[in-house]
Amino acid sequence: MENVDFFVTFAPNLVYYSLKMGKNKRKKRSRGSLQLITTCISTALVLILLGMVVFTVFTARNLSSYVKENLTVTMMLNDETTEPEAQQLCEKLRTRPYIGSLEYITKDSVLAEQTAEMGIDPSEFAEQNPFLSSIEFQLKAEYANSDSLKWISEELKQNQKVNEIVYPQDLIDSVNTFLKKVSLVLLVLAALLLFVSFSLINNTVRLGIYARRFSIHTMKLVGASWGFIRWPFIKRAIGMGLLAGIIAIAVLGTGVWLLYRYDPEVTRVITPQVLLVTGVAVLVFGIIITTFCSWLSVNKFLRMKASELYQI
Repeated sequence: MENVDFFVTFAPNLVYYSLKMGKNKRKKRSRGSLQLITTCISTALVLILLGMVVFTVFTARNLSSYVKENLTVTMMLNDETTEPEAQQLCEKLRTRPYIGSLEYITKDSVLAEQTAEMGIDPSEFAEQNPFLSSIEFQLKAEYANSDSLKWISEELKQNQKVNEIVYPQDLIDSVNTFLKKVSLVLLVLAALLLFVSFSLINNTVRLGIYARRFSIHTMKLVGASWGFIRWPFIKRAIGMGLLAGIIAIAVLGTGVWLLYRYDPEVTRVITPQVLLVTGVAVLVFGIIITTFCSWLSVNKFLRMKASELYQI
């Protein structure tokens, strides 16, 4: 009878407290999941900005090479130069390390082009073809600058079949100057964004660990080593950095795909190498920054005393 009275008296309380504890556990689990999602999204947004800078830097480098390799240098040949001699000169030029591509322009093709533009045949007045044959070539990107063009021109003019070397000096100087300025701006922007990214991710990760600072202190009191306490946080940070990196890559990839749909010619500067480097950089930065920030934050709370935990 006494056992029955005890059960009737305390059973409702036991049920109440067990239900309350279960509810609290679900709340904590839900709060922890929400915090993880928020931290992951915040980290992904920062990685998207960082990935955009990396993408822009490498795309700008490819654009620089593309512009330089499409600058045309014209080598005018003497009037006495025959077509076989010009073809032989073309074959010799193709072996030079600075030549990207070249094209031989005959007198007749120049005459036909000018006749179509002017509407009259200039050879009717001059009683002969007044135009010279030429070789148009594009330099490799590393040679498309004023210093290289100077010694290249001097080298080519040593050939007696060459009459004149013509190239857009002002355009080359302006392109090189502009590209240097853009590269410097992108480098400074990348450095600043890397610092800002580290600060934002560090604050985000620290807030997540701050909520568990008393658990860290409890584990330290029962004799757990710092490495044992750190490892769950480090493992979680690695997973979070990897997931945030994948989200950032997906967003950046969607942007590149939309850009390709708008203009397929972007593949000339947005190469698979640029996409690969950007993706790897985003993943590596995501994992390294979140892991390092987690390591710093956990160490900070491990060094604190119990009284200090209540003051922050």
